[in-house]
Amino acid sequence: MQLYLFSHKTMSFEICIVPFWGQGHLFPCIELCNRLTSRNVNITLIIPSTINTSLPSSLLQHPLIRIAQFPSPPPPPPHHDLAPDLERILANNPTRPVCAIVDIMMSSCSAPVFTKFHIPMVAFFTSAACSAAMELATWKAQPLNLEPGETRLLPGLPENMAITHSDLKRRPQHLHPPPPIGASLHYGGATRFPPPPGKGPPNHGGGFGFPPPPGKGPPKLEEPPPWLDDVRESSAVIINTCDDLERTFIKYITNHIEKPVWGVGPLLPEQYWNSTASALLDRDVRPNRRFSVTEEEVTQWLDSKAHGSVLYVSFGTEVGPTSEEMEELGGALESSEEAFIRVIQGSSSIGGSEEGYFGNRGMIIRGWAPQLLILSHPSTGGFLSHCGWNSTVEGLGRGVPLLAWPIRGDQYHNAKLVVSHLKLGYMVTDDMSEKITKDDIVRGIKKLMADKGMKTNAEILSAKFQHRFPRSSLETLDDFIHHIKHSGVHC
Repeated sequence: MQLYLFSHKTMSFEICIVPFWGQGHLFPCIELCNRLTSRNVNITLIIPSTINTSLPSSLLQHPLIRIAQFPSPPPPPPHHDLAPDLERILANNPTRPVCAIVDIMMSSCSAPVFTKFHIPMVAFFTSAACSAAMELATWKAQPLNLEPGETRLLPGLPENMAITHSDLKRRPQHLHPPPPIGASLHYGGATRFPPPPGKGPPNHGGGFGFPPPPGKGPPKLEEPPPWLDDVRESSAVIINTCDDLERTFIKYITNHIEKPVWGVGPLLPEQYWNSTASALLDRDVRPNRRFSVTEEEVTQWLDSKAHGSVLYVSFGTEVGPTSEEMEELGGALESSEEAFIRVIQGSSSIGGSEEGYFGNRGMIIRGWAPQLLILSHPSTGGFLSHCGWNSTVEGLGRGVPLLAWPIRGDQYHNAKLVVSHLKLGYMVTDDMSEKITKDDIVRGIKKLMADKGMKTNAEILSAKFQHRFPRSSLETLDDFIHHIKHSGVHC
């Protein structure tokens, strides 16, 4: 087995980072690297060789970043034994990292090796603090006997986050067709690996936005959330969020695990924070993407629309509504009076009539879409989203309220955060366990796009983020660095 190790300089104060390789995990990890190196922290980034070409050149060529690669033969990582590769990398490291920041999805397979090398681990949550807090609080409250219409408060969390009967239900999900085992799909700089037959991501059975293995449902409510065991192996926690969005939930997690917890996000590209409202081009921050339309065409189309009049419709790259619901969505957009941009993954049918969609009222984009550009444009007034965490903060940070259509895992909690707590969106339907109908969608779109007060509130929140990374996250990131550098974290 061959090991590839690229070193730019001898490291001094160094942090080792182990990401998970889904798109929603890799993007925040890249931005975390950028934030740490801006504070003169050296990084060893440990990744499989299959995603090296998906990393931006600015990261690959950064003088403070060492890229440590390991081969990833079938079955793809993290399903093969990572320990031997990780041990070789650490054994060949010229310095001992002060700590290892490990994506919570990689914690269980990494912990034994870092413990062996006496390197303290810091757990990295790329999803929202709300998601982890709600999983924990729901388990502790045990609302297993709720009746329709009944709610149960979760001690320690806001009243508006009370669990309802419908919150405990889960609806069918549609997986986009997977590639052959061992193959990869490239979406926006990340590589998505399909699990081997009969297996899901390690130890998480459907948590953190991943589907459960075949034949298994999501984690049972009577069992503690799987991440609790992983956090026990860590000395501290960092989360891809900030106080302005989730102060209450960060505090809840801190009080329960009794370890330091820092909100250091949202970890979005630097250009996201610095650009003017209509000048953010995805090709400048996530290059080498293949669009079915050019960014210039998208901009020209949006420029022709009134301020706040366009609905942006996009789900995740891995899951989406069922085929029947896609038909309902297509019919709803066709009958609605709102202008829209709709993103379609793969060969999925769009539903409704395609004729005229790429025209005056609607634009269809297949595959990758310039989402940052669309959400930043003044004509975009609403976002129909699955509420993946990256998409959620990208939308809210640009003042775009959401019509929430969660599909699985943490997306349900993110949707509840947006709709019930922040009050910056609506659910596409009140009962997510039932099939979503055309009428549900039409009503939701009308409510969202007609609510000018909600749009104003979203813009007020986004003003805290315009032209600067959240101040609270800058302070907590500095506190984190000071803590591990001077106080030390302990195994």
